[in-house]
Amino acid sequence: MINMRNIALTFLGCFTILAACSNSDDAEKPVAPVPTGDVTIYATTNSLTRDLTRDAVNFSSKDNLAPTSITLDPTEQYQTMDGFGAAITGATCFNLLKMQSADRHDFLTETFSDNSGFGFSYIRISIGCSDFSLSEYTCCDTKGIENFALQSEEKNYILPILKEILSINPSIKIIAAPWTCPLWMKVKSLEDLTPLTTWTSGQLNPAYYQDYATYFVKWIQAFKAEGIDIYAVTPQNEPLNHGNSASMYMSWEEQRDFVKTALGPQFKAAGLDTKIYAYDHNYDYSNLEAEKQYPVKIYGDSDASQYIAGAAYHNYGGDREELLEIHKAYPEKELLFTETSIGTWNSGRDLSKRLLEDMKEVALGTVNNWCKGVIVWNLMLDNDRAPNREGGCQTCYGAVDISNSDYKTIIRNSHYYIIAHLSCVVKPGAVRIGASGYSDSNIMYSAFENTDGTYAFVLMNNNEKTKRITISDGKRHFAYDVPGKSVTSYRWAKSK
Repeated sequence: MINMRNIALTFLGCFTILAACSNSDDAEKPVAPVPTGDVTIYATTNSLTRDLTRDAVNFSSKDNLAPTSITLDPTEQYQTMDGFGAAITGATCFNLLKMQSADRHDFLTETFSDNSGFGFSYIRISIGCSDFSLSEYTCCDTKGIENFALQSEEKNYILPILKEILSINPSIKIIAAPWTCPLWMKVKSLEDLTPLTTWTSGQLNPAYYQDYATYFVKWIQAFKAEGIDIYAVTPQNEPLNHGNSASMYMSWEEQRDFVKTALGPQFKAAGLDTKIYAYDHNYDYSNLEAEKQYPVKIYGDSDASQYIAGAAYHNYGGDREELLEIHKAYPEKELLFTETSIGTWNSGRDLSKRLLEDMKEVALGTVNNWCKGVIVWNLMLDNDRAPNREGGCQTCYGAVDISNSDYKTIIRNSHYYIIAHLSCVVKPGAVRIGASGYSDSNIMYSAFENTDGTYAFVLMNNNEKTKRITISDGKRHFAYDVPGKSVTSYRWAKSK
């Protein structure tokens, strides 16, 4: 049994609530009944008086005269959703594999199952090491692309966890990014082609563009041989970040040239349908004037643009409004949100401060600005923010934190809640649709139409007090008392 915050596990399918016992002799607690009704609801307050708590209401038989009414408009359509999830790093896998297998399976089921869990549907992993790997490495540390091979971290940590997750939810999408190329491909700068044998900074030597593209192809094929499909990649994690423990600088011109002359053509030649997303860094482009609107500049080159599905963003600098600007410039290109962190610097374990802020800025804020997917950073770290490495983030928390005294007690942080509130009702393939009506500066929401004939609606109430909100799909409506300082998610079948 896994001890969650408020010592409860909430499962979507059976909604069994298990009280944590101090010892095996404690009496079994009664199972809470599953609320039933026309509309399934999940609610979380920032004080955890509700903790992904399931509720239900019926449609109203009365006329809708409520002044606080919001009406869905399925004729107004935006992006198709790919999913929501978290990063499976080496550190995450280390902690998961420290758990008893039954406890780990319960947690992964709660997290990823679409039938008996919250249905997380997107995973981000690294190609080679990240700043939350157990060591610094690539899959070709010996010079010569013929020396490519998956390493012990993939074989002993990443692959076993991915396979267990895929056994629970086979439709999970996986996006991957390298933090650095193999060191023998690095140079100090493009002006000074002196070899650079450090994990931090440096640039990719253009002489190795083809070898590096082959590296991507071999890595994708190696995962395919293990039964794992890679849905998408980005050419470089945080390409404008010189200072990560494993990192590499890649200007927009470099990324353009690498994609159009090597990565794109090699994917095509190998018959890979893996998507390529540009950029994968902050809204503010590290305040480098020459790098502003990085993906837009790449899109301007038709030879490169043909290989690129869209762009990925992080939120460590700048404003999410940048997403809207990029969409306006190239509406046919996709957008993803691929990384955000909580930590000691932003009261990361204080749900009263983080839940509504992260829902606004990370979840609803990016979705409402055209992102097809939302992914947070480490799914799991321990209570000491570990394992971590010098030079990487030593002040980060996970979406959940597990006690390293028992590898059983788990605390869910804001990032787990915001992803769960999206993924439990908004399914891959859903289309974001219009919704309008009641307006309040402390109310924010998104509406969706799922492929299975259901509507989904996710609402944030940042008011102190409960608000009675009426939601209509144009044919039927229902009212719900939305708690103050809460996030609520709704799903119901369309009328026939």
